[in-house]
Amino acid sequence: MSAGAPKILVLGIGNILWGDEGFGVRAVEAFHRRFETPENVTVLDGGTQGLYLVHFVEEADYLLVFDAIDYGLDPGALKIVRDEEVPKFTGSKKMSLHQTGFQEVLSAADLLGHYPQKLALIGCQPLDLENWGGALTAPVQEAIDVAVEAGAQLLAEWGVALSLRDDNTAIALLANDIDHQSYERRV
Repeated sequence: MSAGAPKILVLGIGNILWGDEGFGVRAVEAFHRRFETPENVTVLDGGTQGLYLVHFVEEADYLLVFDAIDYGLDPGALKIVRDEEVPKFTGSKKMSLHQTGFQEVLSAADLLGHYPQKLALIGCQPLDLENWGGALTAPVQEAIDVAVEAGAQLLAEWGVALSLRDDNTAIALLANDIDHQSYERRV
């Protein structure tokens, strides 16, 4: 990593056990499978950790978040918000406990004087949040590739050069068979 390179966190948040609520985790997992990142970029499954994410956010100069957000759009629609607009969306129309937690994470980082200089949220409109233990719905699943490409484009704007993985066999971001392919396999 060069001395002047900003520390960048690519974060997926959500609950993979609750249908479309798992979009953020599945999107960051797909991002990790597709791209190799430079040393100054950390890719993290934040799951439902809430305030436990504060120290990761504090360390980031730039923060890119994938999450399921109820924007009131058609299911699977993506919306990107940036900088000061992000906290408004992580706290409105809350769908789960992690959203309140993530809004608190941003507030805590700000209070501690370590708020990211740049912030972007790639949110996907969910269809079904009541399917406990279920897979992503088709429109949300179809949005993952578009979201990953949007994330790559945002990082390029921030000066990050990503490399495509040759064989798509990155070390799994999620272990214990909760990665997307293993968790949603059909026997």
